[in-house]
Amino acid sequence: MDQLFSAISPAHLALAFGITLLAGLVKGATGFAMPMIMISGLSIFLPPDIALAMLILPTFVSNFWQAMRQGWREAWGSIRRFRIFLICLTIALYISAHLVRVLSQDALFLLIGAPVAAFTSMQLAGWKPKFQPRLWIEAVIGGFAGFVGGLSGVWGPPTVAYLTAIDTPKTDHLRVQGVIYALGAFVLLGAHIQSGVLRGETLPLSALMVLPAGLGMVVGLAIHDRLDQATFRKVTQFVLLIAALNLVRRALF
Repeated sequence: MDQLFSAISPAHLALAFGITLLAGLVKGATGFAMPMIMISGLSIFLPPDIALAMLILPTFVSNFWQAMRQGWREAWGSIRRFRIFLICLTIALYISAHLVRVLSQDALFLLIGAPVAAFTSMQLAGWKPKFQPRLWIEAVIGGFAGFVGGLSGVWGPPTVAYLTAIDTPKTDHLRVQGVIYALGAFVLLGAHIQSGVLRGETLPLSALMVLPAGLGMVVGLAIHDRLDQATFRKVTQFVLLIAALNLVRRALF
């Protein structure tokens, strides 16, 4: 316990529980945004490396749950369908995770947030981009998502933007996100054990965050099941826009 509170005060721990509960609720409803909400909220009052460490285990557990919600056969089908995306993501994520102490997160947040905010704003204004999936597009977006994910713990915006653009059905959208994020989170877990971000004083903190994340997911999934496809798309775009604008805010201010 003394080791736990050497990294975070009891008041900050209670605040972290609340932030993670909210992150779990939003993730259950839309399939993403847990790392973005957690890293944005926690890093206000915690060092970036501790904030990043705290999101790793709840991210992995919640994504595994999300991926397996319809059973392992459906999850395996999603892995096969998006295998190029997954391969490029995991390779780039593993490599970039080792640069977390070297590169500027501000520049990275701007690189993620600005184009996603612009893309989502145009969608909410009525533009509905649809295109046929191409392997090279999957490879490029998967690689980019993995690169920024290894550095910041955030690889949702490029993934969600891609799945939305190819008009993925609501249930498949949620499951595919879970599969992609779970595999990425597993790689992130191993990479940050090696990088030192996940260590003796941060591992218990990350484990504690699994509880509020799970409680939030239960409520969020109940909300998700009540949404139709059109409403789900709008909610997803709105959450994505808020998350992207928050990344831009963090980068600039």
